[in-house]
Amino acid sequence: MEDDAPVIYGLEFQARALTPQTAETDAIRFLVGTQSLKYDNQIHIIDFDDENNIINKNVLLHQVGEIWHISASPADKGVLATCYSKTSDSKVMTCAAVWRMPKELESGSHESPDDSSSNAQTLELLCHLDNTAHGNMAGVAWEPMGDGKRLISLADNHLLLWDLQESSSKAVLSNSVALEGKGQLKFTSGRWSPHHNCTQVATANDTAIRGWDIRTMTQIYCIENAHGQLVRDLDFNPNKQYYLASCGDDCKVKFWDTRNVSEPVKTLEEHSHWVWNVRYNHSHDQLVLTGSSDSRVILSNMVSISSEPFGHLVDDDELSDQEDHQEDKIKEPLQDSIIATYEEHEDSVYAVEWSSADPWLFASLSYDGRLVINRVPRALKYHILL
Repeated sequence: MEDDAPVIYGLEFQARALTPQTAETDAIRFLVGTQSLKYDNQIHIIDFDDENNIINKNVLLHQVGEIWHISASPADKGVLATCYSKTSDSKVMTCAAVWRMPKELESGSHESPDDSSSNAQTLELLCHLDNTAHGNMAGVAWEPMGDGKRLISLADNHLLLWDLQESSSKAVLSNSVALEGKGQLKFTSGRWSPHHNCTQVATANDTAIRGWDIRTMTQIYCIENAHGQLVRDLDFNPNKQYYLASCGDDCKVKFWDTRNVSEPVKTLEEHSHWVWNVRYNHSHDQLVLTGSSDSRVILSNMVSISSEPFGHLVDDDELSDQEDHQEDKIKEPLQDSIIATYEEHEDSVYAVEWSSADPWLFASLSYDGRLVINRVPRALKYHILL
């Protein structure tokens, strides 16, 4: 029986990196990367068995350093990229690499792991995204819906486009652009748009958001002071090609139409501290998740700016029985609202992600290593579907 109660898993390590296993569309699966200075870092493969409401885990060793960012290939279940820090010549550098997990771990196991399987396995290094010339890596993003051969990385003030060649054993820099201007310019995050044939990327640096055409590496739009303080994260509406969400240290979440960036379309001010993460639901874009240093996760219903502002679009066939009643009612746009505030965390929530297999399920991760799996409240789910 499906239950709305959260399921909580403790990693025993501090952590801030979380991704769904994007290429896995059947099993509910997330990858979490740890941040430990004392011990070997790990990637935990978290399988959620939603029938029994339990979590099964497998552990991969990531010995090169603490993980700041993790991103799974859209095409190959076994491949992922990490940004991690390593110390060389007493300087700390943040690097990026592409890895493959052992074949037997690529697909979800629904059996409870016995003791023998708690032995950690190692990742196979496919290639480094070599950034010695460009600086510290802030993040990596795969081409959405792509074949897993193209990704971008952000290194200090550089936006780099990579082609993976020779079975991903080699990363070739195919294009790049550098931010020009005064001061220490550094990208904080970037998202690859699933629209416009995947030719556009949005980046955040300081308080600004920029759009880029990656064919020519030219700037398409710039929102100079998108937030009052640092912009932390961005996400594209999966169904509306010009709509972009952003969040930042001014505790706000803003929604933009990139064709007219003078004002946000909507602003949410529900968090009381920095907002680290914003994510649109892949199927129902009115559902927006945010996570913050106020240790809360908020699920919002941004229906007025969604692709279905009047609620679920009903087929004519479904209407035939009730046609007479329907004629009298002119549908009003539904109101935006906060659906739920989740308070299972006691530390800063650095990551929230929707499952790539179940549109009603999401995970959140706080710095103390607590991973919480939650569902969209059932009443709302049926309201959206019916």
